[in-house]
Amino acid sequence: DGPHDVVVVLDWASHLEAIVEQPFIAEWFVALARFARILWLGTRGVGMSGPMHDGSPADGWVADVVTVMDAAGFDRASLVSHGLGTQMALAAAARKQERFDALVIVNGYARFARAEDYPAGLPDHMHEPYLDALERQWGTGVHALGLGPSVAHRPGVAEWWARVERFGATPRVARAQLERILALDAREVLSLIEVPTLVIHNRDNVFVRVGHGRYLAEHICGARYLERDSADHWPVPDAELIGAIEEFITGSRSGIDADRELATVLFTDVVGSTEFAAELGDRTWKVALDRFEHVVRAALAAHDGKLVDTAGDGMLATFER
Repeated sequence: DGPHDVVVVLDWASHLEAIVEQPFIAEWFVALARFARILWLGTRGVGMSGPMHDGSPADGWVADVVTVMDAAGFDRASLVSHGLGTQMALAAAARKQERFDALVIVNGYARFARAEDYPAGLPDHMHEPYLDALERQWGTGVHALGLGPSVAHRPGVAEWWARVERFGATPRVARAQLERILALDAREVLSLIEVPTLVIHNRDNVFVRVGHGRYLAEHICGARYLERDSADHWPVPDAELIGAIEEFITGSRSGIDADRELATVLFTDVVGSTEFAAELGDRTWKVALDRFEHVVRAALAAHDGKLVDTAGDGMLATFER
């Protein structure tokens, strides 16, 4: 809901249902939805989408974006792209400029392979080993380490990513998709883009190196560039990232983000307290309750706990570790 419409296109290895099982991906969409109506589409050839178009992929990409926008009633929108989704977004922004108000690129690239005039890409001698490794390891979740080093250690992340890969494509289809990606080059459309553009890239991203983002910012007229101190390729949401996107699209930041901390929380409750209080009587019960609180406070002090609140015979405490 709201005055802003945003079309989101994420990287190619995806499945529209399985990928949002991960809380930080769901949080990405929830954060964007605080200031815009979100339309999210996948890329052809993987996930829940049909096969690639014959002919130029760019032609099919533009048709896909426009068709889905028309179906959802989006006359104009801002484009937010990530990874391979950037090539789709670049083609759409260049060929259908009247449909877009802004373009935001997160960890994207104009081409993935290296060229003499494009040193950021993957070198030729690495193509086959990379393709072999991708096909061999597809569906195991091992790639989560390189795609999201800040979150890969969390319980279940590697298993979730293995499931996304398996739902998204077979190993052979994944290899064929990457082969197509290595042959694509969207640099020819960069000079045609006139919509306001923000390029965001994580400096230590080993999957899509920072040179890709710098190239885009240098070759899209008037593009703004934000280089972030992060190694993630995935668009892991945080206040800086979401705030930068919101400000670029809407002109301001809502400042909704809350401070967070990791803590252990303890809640105590005396079992059968109502019957116990009735048996003891009010005065004796008050003495017993005071003694109980004293014991709890002593235990908290011994373990660096902090008593946050009390309610009757219940107590809420937190620990920093």
